Amino acid sequence: MGVSPHLKRAYELARQNRPHPNPRVGAVVVSEGGRVLGEGAHVGPGEPHAEMIALDAAGDARGSTVFVSLEPCTHHGRTPPCVDRLIAESVSRVVVGALDPDPRVSGSGAARLAESGIEVDIVDDPEATEVDPAYFHHRTTGMPLVTLKWAMTLDGSVAAADGTSRGITGDAARREVHELRSQMDAVVVGAGTLRTDDPRLDVRLDGYDGPQPRPVIIAGKERLPEDAQVWDRNPLVITHHDRELPAGELAGAQGEDNRPDPVDACRLLADRGYLDVLVEGGPTLASAWWRAGVVSRGVVYVGAKVGGGIGQSPLAGLFATMTEADEVEFDTVRSVSDDAVITFRKKG
Repeated sequence: MGVSPHLKRAYELARQNRPHPNPRVGAVVVSEGGRVLGEGAHVGPGEPHAEMIALDAAGDARGSTVFVSLEPCTHHGRTPPCVDRLIAESVSRVVVGALDPDPRVSGSGAARLAESGIEVDIVDDPEATEVDPAYFHHRTTGMPLVTLKWAMTLDGSVAAADGTSRGITGDAARREVHELRSQMDAVVVGAGTLRTDDPRLDVRLDGYDGPQPRPVIIAGKERLPEDAQVWDRNPLVITHHDRELPAGELAGAQGEDNRPDPVDACRLLADRGYLDVLVEGGPTLASAWWRAGVVSRGVVYVGAKVGGGIGQSPLAGLFATMTEADEVEFDTVRSVSDDAVITFRKKG
């Protein structure tokens, strides 16, 4: 028997918002006769949870079934526990896509509902986890879910010998990058990329009015350009050197060899509620974060171009032998206009 379309709708609702550090959650209240009474999705910290919104919309929810993408909470935060409201509304059944990995919940929500006489169905659906993989990753590891992105020529260069990199891919691929950014809490580059490319690290799509990712600069002791565009966007600069900034926020991290430690930088980002993190480069930063083991996923845009010589590789440096190479799993390989995109995840 397949997953209920009402639970699928809860997933769809959950995906509409980016409430980190809280989880994406959607809920649907359905009458005994199968009529949808109310829907809701959590927007962000301090805002009503999805179940509360759906129950408010439903009005009288007695005897109903509530479909929710993630286990209802039992703890008091900025809002009261959802299980208390579900019990008070005398719903008859709650269908849960996945148990909450947060140790403050972790099965207690389902248990409280069952103890009150409400029928609880834990679907344990893999799609429920994929609604918000960064949340599940953070609650089980304490770290953000880091995605590494780069664009390269067919023969593997992210830039020519003179450092130029614009134009590797076409307009369609570049639009996809902005769509990818729109799903992220933070976009990270190194100081070298800031100096060379002067990126804004924002989402620029026609009609887009959603939240912008926080720009993050990983910096050593070198001077940062005072006229960079990103200063207008209140960037977070992570470094282990004292320095003055034209704007933005300075955050100290442990480090050596003139670079902040990637693990410490990731913990710092997670502590600030940035759970979905996109690393856009350049090769020095990408290599450091990959070798530190903090990268879980990758998106590679392959332009329909061949440099035909020695350019810059996506990750700086050499590895000594093939046994040092990390194994990955390809998720998708597809065309984007004249270019191609490969998504992958690191095994283990």
